[in-house]
Amino acid sequence: MASESGEDIKEDISPMSDSAKEDTLDRLSKDFDDLSEHAQQLLTEKLFLENEFAQLKKRANRLDEELRNIKTPPLVVGYIQDIIDEQAIVRSSNGTVFLVSVNRRLDISEMKPGTRVALNQDTLSVVEALSDSWDPLVSSAEIIESPTIDYESIGGLDEQIREIREAVELPFEKPEAFIELGIEPPKGVLLTGPPGTGKTMLAKAVANSTKATFLGLVGAELAQKYIGEGGRMVRELFDLAKQKAPSIIFIDELDSIGSKRLDTATSGDREVQRTLMQLLSEMDGFETLDDVKIIAATNRPELLDAALLRPGRFDRIIDIPLPDVDARETIFGVHTKSMPIDKKVGLRYLSNISEGFSGAEIKSSVVEAGINAISDGRKKVSKSDFTDAIKKVENKRKDSANSSAEGLYR
Repeated sequence: MASESGEDIKEDISPMSDSAKEDTLDRLSKDFDDLSEHAQQLLTEKLFLENEFAQLKKRANRLDEELRNIKTPPLVVGYIQDIIDEQAIVRSSNGTVFLVSVNRRLDISEMKPGTRVALNQDTLSVVEALSDSWDPLVSSAEIIESPTIDYESIGGLDEQIREIREAVELPFEKPEAFIELGIEPPKGVLLTGPPGTGKTMLAKAVANSTKATFLGLVGAELAQKYIGEGGRMVRELFDLAKQKAPSIIFIDELDSIGSKRLDTATSGDREVQRTLMQLLSEMDGFETLDDVKIIAATNRPELLDAALLRPGRFDRIIDIPLPDVDARETIFGVHTKSMPIDKKVGLRYLSNISEGFSGAEIKSSVVEAGINAISDGRKKVSKSDFTDAIKKVENKRKDSANSSAEGLYR
């Protein structure tokens, strides 16, 4: 029995066969490949998580910095008045003057009188130099997109177009010619005339024709409530024009700030007069305006102050009257150029029956005639459409004149 058990044990511990070894090696190789693949996946996940952690850490740092900035007290805006021994005399926003230190990282040579700076709220030391600011009304006065109106769109004003081009565009195009002749180019042009005669359209045509920067605003925008605000806006307007030269400043409804100065006036009138005096100073002051031209428009020239009308400020005063019969025919031709009209419609006839019409009223008549044709479902505008439209516009003008007259007698 003992011998038989020993033989069985020897058979159990005998070396494995070749087939068993191959199976074992295959199993171990497969396990190794699986473990290697799993290890590679874990390594990839580790790199992804490390990258994600770094991004989250940066974001947390940015949020901490933003939180600190939010908690930081606001800075006071002031202006440099003078520099004394590495220190600055500044005027804060409330008008108080202080002698303060300047941040060492700032170049003190750039701290010139008038520089806008940020001041620490507690110590009032200069923290940062700021760029010059412009009033929103002034900065928005720049016409970025050129108007679509050109000189060909304006009828009956050939002589006025020639005069304004000589005064505004010629100095920009041929400055050397004025130097050779020893004369100064005109500084400004004043456009006068009844409402609707094309004063603003003429200024838009200049903006479209020239490559100069065009700054346009209404004079009433310069009339401000607080003392000195209107004058400051005029000063900033001319500073912006000089910075963007060559440039053209267009002031519509000039009579709103340029009316005659009176001895007896309210506080509001006196503020308007201060604005006018700043405008006069900018137009004919110590600084030259070689590359800055001024165009102004008004339908009440009799209200303007005499100082505005003298040569040296508005060198040319261009009057734009109501169009005569030939000019009205030209204006009708401009506005009906793209309109399908009946062959029986004669532009000369239309100009004859629209006596006393302005350019704006002629345009309104053409629009009314087109609306009449559209209402009747026709594709062409007839003679009766124009006749009815002209009568309608004329009646509106009479009603408006009667209402104004009744208002005066009340």
